[in-house]
Amino acid sequence: MRITKYEHAALRVDEANATLLIDPGSFTTPPDDLSGIVAVVITHEHPDHWTSSHLDRVLRAAPGTPIFSTAGVAAAAPGYEITVVSPGDEVTVGGFTLQFFGGRHAVIHESMPVVDNLAVLVNDELYYPGDSYAIPEGIEVRTLAAPLGAPWLKIGEAMDFVLAVAPRRCFGTHDMTLSTVGRDMHRQRLQWATEQGGGTFFELDPTESLDV
Repeated sequence: MRITKYEHAALRVDEANATLLIDPGSFTTPPDDLSGIVAVVITHEHPDHWTSSHLDRVLRAAPGTPIFSTAGVAAAAPGYEITVVSPGDEVTVGGFTLQFFGGRHAVIHESMPVVDNLAVLVNDELYYPGDSYAIPEGIEVRTLAAPLGAPWLKIGEAMDFVLAVAPRRCFGTHDMTLSTVGRDMHRQRLQWATEQGGGTFFELDPTESLDV
């Protein structure tokens, strides 16, 4: 499996000539090389995790590509065929087995509504929590994509999340709200947390990949 990080929260997963795209949002460069795409996962409805222009680009390259997301995204994107999934669901598509966890977005502020959020485990290898600290109970996480920065994120809580998951490998995502200095500082904190469980932390910049 090759995992490629793009700007902010977008991830591309390639395995056996098939491609899965996760959270292609408004802070992300338009995705390219989509000839092998078999599915899209959108963790929640906030625009930094999906845009109609990115979905249109995917569907032009591969008409009929299934899009898995929450009921909130289905309501926000009425022109698209969204397959609504919930925590506890499992689907297989194009060689990818997707297990969904989570349920709710982390709280930003009491004045702002809390929306549904999905966490996803891909082929028992890559776990991405979306905008949450949802822990996949009973699952050994081999590779964790851990949020680095957000209006809802406190670095101590992010560290506790990594400590609780104890992945073999970890890299940071959800980082476009940070300065370079802030990103590097938060990476150091998550590196420490990863190493407490015997894991290895990887610094991935946009378009860089991790082979696992």
